Amino acid sequence: MTVDAHHHVWDLSVRDQDWIAEGSPIRRDFTVADLAPEAAAAGVDRTVLVQTVTVAEETPEFLALAAEHDLIAGVVGWTDLTRPDIADELARLGELPGGRYLKGIRHQVQGEPDPRWLLRADVRRGLAAVAGAGLVYEFLVLPHQLPACVEAAAALPQLTFVLDHLGKPPIAAGTLEPWAADLRALAAHPNTVCKLSGMVTEADPAGWTVDDLRPYADVVLDAFGPDRLMFGSDWPVCRLAATYAQVLDAAQELVGSHDRRIFETTATRVYDL
Repeated sequence: MTVDAHHHVWDLSVRDQDWIAEGSPIRRDFTVADLAPEAAAAGVDRTVLVQTVTVAEETPEFLALAAEHDLIAGVVGWTDLTRPDIADELARLGELPGGRYLKGIRHQVQGEPDPRWLLRADVRRGLAAVAGAGLVYEFLVLPHQLPACVEAAAALPQLTFVLDHLGKPPIAAGTLEPWAADLRALAAHPNTVCKLSGMVTEADPAGWTVDDLRPYADVVLDAFGPDRLMFGSDWPVCRLAATYAQVLDAAQELVGSHDRRIFETTATRVYDL
């Protein structure tokens, strides 16, 4: 069994995905029906569906999808961490149809101009509420925001933090530092986990090889270890650079014999699938 711990779906007739450029090959609808045959062909039998936009209505829709489709075993949604009634809102989401599939919360911190946004008092209060609700929090950040992630993880040891896409290292540029040092500092906190995801779209858009990705995969494997590392396809965003099968094959080649933990056990444990 294989778990894909990170993918998306969207329907442009329901709402725009304003982060997708006009003319992009992924600027069209992508549904669970589109994903299912690709996942099945790759031997993936459970997935985690992750939010795409900072719109409150999306999370209830994703929970309903999880209730409808056996493939989706968990949802990482969005809600405003700074709202005064954040604890009540998380409880409300958990009581919705499919609410038991809510496993985590994510915000597009990468778009916040303040590199220390995660450390604001109102945000920290929201993160504490996420922990109180028994959910995880996912970091979607750029490399310069990793130091704030380290401080957040230290300040909230009761909350499990999941780093998406390795923190988006500069793979296309071929440089490791200071990303690698900051990532190791984050991994030093036992309440952190990392997704082996999003690498192909950070690589050279003209083409990538597994060897291009290997230095970055080696850093996260050494820093987090296979018990705190999990595979995510980042479908359909990955289609900008690779097929679903190519992403999975590359990940399997990069981590060698650590398959079961990275491709099933870690995600099952972290998200209580």
